[in-house]
Amino acid sequence: MSDQIVADAAGRPADAIPAPGGVGHAAAKLSKTIGRYRWTICALLFFSTTINYMDRQVLGLLKSTLMGDLHWTESDFGDIVAAFSLFYAFGYVGVGRLMDKVGIRFGLPAAVAGWSFFACIHAMMGSVLGFKIARAGLGLTEGGNFPASIKAISEWFPAKERALATGIFNAGSNVGAVAAPILVPILLVAYGWEVAFLVTGGIGFLWCIVWLLMYKKPEEHPKVTAEELAYIRSDPVEPQVHIPWLQLLRYRGTWANIVGTCFSAPVWWFYLNWVPGFLSKQYGVNLFGAMLPLIIIYCMADVGSIGGGWLSSTLIKRGVKTLRARKITFLICGLCVLPVFFASQVSNMWVAVVLIGIAASAHQGYSANVYTIVSDTMPRNAIGSVVGIGGFCAYFVGMFVSMGVGRLLDATNGNYHVLFAIASVLYLVGLLIMHFILPKTGSGKTPAGIEV
Repeated sequence: MSDQIVADAAGRPADAIPAPGGVGHAAAKLSKTIGRYRWTICALLFFSTTINYMDRQVLGLLKSTLMGDLHWTESDFGDIVAAFSLFYAFGYVGVGRLMDKVGIRFGLPAAVAGWSFFACIHAMMGSVLGFKIARAGLGLTEGGNFPASIKAISEWFPAKERALATGIFNAGSNVGAVAAPILVPILLVAYGWEVAFLVTGGIGFLWCIVWLLMYKKPEEHPKVTAEELAYIRSDPVEPQVHIPWLQLLRYRGTWANIVGTCFSAPVWWFYLNWVPGFLSKQYGVNLFGAMLPLIIIYCMADVGSIGGGWLSSTLIKRGVKTLRARKITFLICGLCVLPVFFASQVSNMWVAVVLIGIAASAHQGYSANVYTIVSDTMPRNAIGSVVGIGGFCAYFVGMFVSMGVGRLLDATNGNYHVLFAIASVLYLVGLLIMHFILPKTGSGKTPAGIEV
């Protein structure tokens, strides 16, 4: 845990500096002293994110099967993915605002139940239009997961632990992307593609029951000790005022989140939806043959998700200012993405898998910190809305990206080189723009009360 530090993200001194080599032991001891139910909440968010990504990953895994059975073109597939992106954008911003109003105890399970329903009805569709409708409903409801999860992290964790907690729950996206390639081929061969949608979609309903039984606000939860609650609330208290949406656009944190998400999320969706097809086209592997490569890619991404949060949290523990720590992490992640430029040019599939895995890992580290800068820079009661606005912009852009990817692949007979080349540089471009948007070091405190 990130409990023992020299100076935390809000600039307060720690009670004690652990002796060299004793950081892990001291952190574990402190965690036991204050309680750690907050990590149970983080685990629940991890599993909702796992289910979220497993449900959206099924279509990409079944791409070759569905294109063959239903006679789709690459453009048809791109347009179906675009329908998800468009409605995910509206769901992201709309549900983000809803979470700020109604809270996440009932708001998040309502979203999970909604997307589980739409995941299941894919099994009943047999046309491009039918799949567009199913993907639109899935996107609209899946958009609630990340705004709700970021809001939960801001309510359950102090600033110095948020990047790590965000990285942990965000790692669920990779676990979902790993679980799907294992489960879907088995279901496909044994029962057909329709059952693959029904089984994966039904898991979310079970999660809803567990969440409702286990979740309450920290102040109301019987398993949260007084010491843990004080630790959770140890950051400076910012005034709780309503901020209209248009006024949110006046905050630097809003624009930083928009830029960071727009320059990273469409690339991740490209990996999710087109990498299985890339492996099939480039190396001739079927769905079972792609299983191990995809598992490797998303296991590597899991390491990056947690590692990105750990890196910035560790820098903060060592006295680096919060936003500077985030920027250093962005830079390292952006540099790690660059080699994916060569993914479509190598003849050995496993080299391509490693290149894509490194890029996916770096993306997740980057993404965890993009989400966390919202809680670093914005009042707590506006976090869900700001994350929603950023997601809306990114996935609205993602709609056009998906349509463009499909048409480019049709026009080039499946040449992925241009796509990987673009993906390799977007993260550093996003960082450059965010650098000029975010408050400069030494300029005071953010609206969240974090010293910069």
